[in-house]
Amino acid sequence: MLVLALDTATPTLVAGVARRTAGAVEVLAERAVPSGNRHAELLVPAVREALAAAGLTLADVGAVVAGLGPGPFTGLRVGVVTAAALADARGVPAVGVCSLDAVGSGRRTVVTDARRREVYWAAYDDAGARVDGPGVVRPEEAGLPGPLVGDPRFADRLGAPVEPAEVTTAGLLRAAAPLLDDPSSAGPLVPLYLRRPDAVPPTSFKPVTTT
Repeated sequence: MLVLALDTATPTLVAGVARRTAGAVEVLAERAVPSGNRHAELLVPAVREALAAAGLTLADVGAVVAGLGPGPFTGLRVGVVTAAALADARGVPAVGVCSLDAVGSGRRTVVTDARRREVYWAAYDDAGARVDGPGVVRPEEAGLPGPLVGDPRFADRLGAPVEPAEVTTAGLLRAAAPLLDDPSSAGPLVPLYLRRPDAVPPTSFKPVTTT
């Protein structure tokens, strides 16, 4: 099966294409693009580039995997909506996974930038299964078990080294393996938000007068 994988949970968006066979994943092409807040502008071109590099078209794709976060509201919506739209256009399954599950492998605690001077985190056992999290916390208050992987910029505030690691196509497919084996078990694509948005509806309104 050919699988398209997307993630927009971090400042580096990922779009990749992989061939999945029994017990093996072969990444055919991947684009990892520093995107900041430009996910909407850069994601679809990255998908096109990955497909072209693999010598494929969207018509060849048999499933779509999307990273659901945690991450920024706008970025996650872009990735989730794009994944759902592409899967619907092809009539193929779309499955979602926690983006932190796709960072690193084996026993580890993943840390990524949550902005507001906080990190998103999740901890995994020797087999790579998530045993705690995801959560969001200030690094100084975290007390997270090592080894730490993810965003090394937080090493000083975490008080421990952080091995650089990012979301990858291979990681997304590894995390999605049970759902790809049985797509009927996958739920709807719902972004994983761990806190309320910065923008909130106003609680009061100024009266409008006319003269």
